[in-house]
Amino acid sequence: MTETWPTEIRITSDRRTLRIRFDDGAAFDLPAERLRVLSPSAEVQGHGPGQKITVPGKRNVGIITVTATGNYAVRIGFDDMHDTGIFTWTYLRELGERGDELFSAYEEELREKRLSRDPA
Repeated sequence: MTETWPTEIRITSDRRTLRIRFDDGAAFDLPAERLRVLSPSAEVQGHGPGQKITVPGKRNVGIITVTATGNYAVRIGFDDMHDTGIFTWTYLRELGERGDELFSAYEEELREKRLSRDPA
């Protein structure tokens, strides 16, 4: 279980950002692209060590749904029809606190694989 709980989760009107506020006052704006390419789903993370996928072409992805999953997470549905990631409160907090670092590593993976954030 997580130490902090969200008190607000909402999608911005342009559907490009998830806003989350925690009960300790921490608040984060999480870009849809970041959530999509760092999804905790098996489709992105793989089924075991070394199977992580670098997902290109998601610069303009939007969020279409946020659905509660138990009392510990949400499932986020994206407009590219990806909706299998279960984002726990702990993982959302990590994406808020370390998101820039994690996204920079993702961008480096794209460069190394000669992939683009832009759709094909």
